[in-house]
Amino acid sequence: MPCEHPPAEHVVPITSPTHSVTQLYSEHHGWLRTWLRSRLGCADQAADLAQDTFVRVLSTQSNNEQSAVIESPRSYLATIAQRVMVDFFRRRTLERAYLEALAQLPEASAISPEDRALILETLHAIDAMLDGLGRKAKQAFLLSQFEDMPYQQIAERLKVSVSSVKKYIARATEHCLLLTLDLDLP
Repeated sequence: MPCEHPPAEHVVPITSPTHSVTQLYSEHHGWLRTWLRSRLGCADQAADLAQDTFVRVLSTQSNNEQSAVIESPRSYLATIAQRVMVDFFRRRTLERAYLEALAQLPEASAISPEDRALILETLHAIDAMLDGLGRKAKQAFLLSQFEDMPYQQIAERLKVSVSSVKKYIARATEHCLLLTLDLDLP
């Protein structure tokens, strides 16, 4: 098993976002792919997530106007790759739940592949929008909005008070409204 943080790691100065990502990629892509493969058990997924990690690094560096120094490139990449893996597993769980729900529908209710893709994209957007809320606030909001469940039932299911449910819903609603304003969505 490869060492995650070899002692001879060198400092990578970030002077130009494209240059630094190119350097990081050329020096650490193979290591990152191996590191991800050891955690995922699949070379193809590891390759995909390694690419996604460098795309995220590139977008982060492009958004950051200040120059910086990455003192431990492999630790930096591992941290970003872990976040990419969390997103990957969250997406996969969401897609599985949706596909299981679809399998329960009668054939006459079958959804076209285009509609299925659109629904999955919408579910991912909703999940991303609610990211950052606590688990209970997220659950309370989803139960309220998608299952039209009254606050009392939500409180019973989550084993919290009705006033906590009201606070969760208010926080989630505010979170979504602020995000909508930030993104200039209709």
